[in-house]
Amino acid sequence: MDNQFRPQGFSILPLVVKNLLIINGIFFLASIAFEYVWRIDLSDYLGLHYIGASDFRPYQFVTYMFMHGNFAHLFFNMFALWMFGNSLENTWGPKRFLIFYFVCGIGAGLTQELVQYIQLSDIIENYQNVKLNGRIISVEEYLNMLTTVGASGAVYGILLAFGMMWPNSRIYLYFVIPIKTKWFVLIYGLIELFSGFSSVDNVAHFAHVGGMVFGLALILYWRYHEGGWRPKFNIKFNKFKDFTDGRPKSDWDYNKEKADDDKRIDEILDKISKGGYDSLTSEEKEFLFRQSKKN
Repeated sequence: MDNQFRPQGFSILPLVVKNLLIINGIFFLASIAFEYVWRIDLSDYLGLHYIGASDFRPYQFVTYMFMHGNFAHLFFNMFALWMFGNSLENTWGPKRFLIFYFVCGIGAGLTQELVQYIQLSDIIENYQNVKLNGRIISVEEYLNMLTTVGASGAVYGILLAFGMMWPNSRIYLYFVIPIKTKWFVLIYGLIELFSGFSSVDNVAHFAHVGGMVFGLALILYWRYHEGGWRPKFNIKFNKFKDFTDGRPKSDWDYNKEKADDDKRIDEILDKISKGGYDSLTSEEKEFLFRQSKKN
């Protein structure tokens, strides 16, 4: 059976994903306009500064997610949000998806701050000036230059959640190579972790990892809180009734099961449109019959 992932078009995207795409686009255009007209770099105000810098403000933990360094940075973040976010929001609902998005984004920012604190502690404690690009500047000026922007941390959290919800769905790496989402998520997570320790570029690799870690923690909290992973002790109070047999599904399990069923129905109906009802296997016919009785 075809189990590849097909993202939906923009016109039918759910509310939160669509508005996040629009808002990020507006912020990007605004940053261009402010730079061109008033020579103001909005990243200095809305990007996430190092927490010990004089330009740091607490609201930057939120606003930095809507700032991007260039069009490519914006495009790939929004493409991933569009590709994976709509399925999650349709399954979880807008409120839960929005909470998840901001928890991952803020968590990524906190992770970046922690990593910078560890990396900069020696400089802050022992030096008053640093040499950068051939000139001497104060440590305070240097700290204000360290600015993090982008929705990547939140997007990596969404990628992790999609991989946990639909681990065996296939996506196409570079639009050519088919790969199951669980391996895609694992590979990207390991690449970011390795790059964080070895790379000297300007990419906040540990922020990406932080977004995934905070996303995982929130998912595990939801699953446990809703009973999804609580242990089943199978203790029978009498020989006629097992009080654990009728334990209701958690919201997480119910939503995932419904989303999987809806996706499979669409695949079967697509198969019927191409080859007719007789092209279905007996198992597929039985599945359609069970679903029709539910409805």
